[in-house]
Amino acid sequence: MTMAIEEAGYTPGKEIGFALDPASSGFFEDGSYVLRTEGRRLSAGEMTAYYESLAETYPVVVIEDGLAEDDWSGWKELTRRLGDRIELVGDDLFVTNVTRIQRGIDEGVANAVLIKPNQIGTVTETIAAVELAQSHGWGAMVSHRSGETVDTFIADFTVAMGTGHLKTGAPARGERVEKYNQLLRIEEEMGKSARYAGRKAFVH
Repeated sequence: MTMAIEEAGYTPGKEIGFALDPASSGFFEDGSYVLRTEGRRLSAGEMTAYYESLAETYPVVVIEDGLAEDDWSGWKELTRRLGDRIELVGDDLFVTNVTRIQRGIDEGVANAVLIKPNQIGTVTETIAAVELAQSHGWGAMVSHRSGETVDTFIADFTVAMGTGHLKTGAPARGERVEKYNQLLRIEEEMGKSARYAGRKAFVH
């Protein structure tokens, strides 16, 4: 993928970077991270070291759910070691819940949160989650979910909240493409006042 970025005439890490979503809760068993195809069982520290090696080799900008949802001590170490150069996004860890986000802030765990309006249930609670993250200098990445429709609300919400982040998948199906189309419509309506956040959208 790095070669593809270069072949397309872009600079890895500057114009295009990598966002990883390992969904680590899915391979966390009995206190270890089980990499079945590699025949390895890793501790949180070893998993963090693996991410470090990837970040040193490739233009990794974001790691979402790098560790399991209840591995708070592991997350704290991950944040200590990588949080000054990579946006560490909690999805399963925070579930758009202000109580869990506040715990992350208090304990120095992660530096960004995935925002899913239909995960927490109301627009009011979603706004509260975004504002809590932003008030502490955290990233807030608005995201679609499985079972998504062509409704464009999250594109509008992303712009309205100034998150600079929208995770809505590859532009391969209507329910995804429509979010990008809505961003284009918003940009057209805003005209010269529109600003593309680019790399500045990320906390590091």
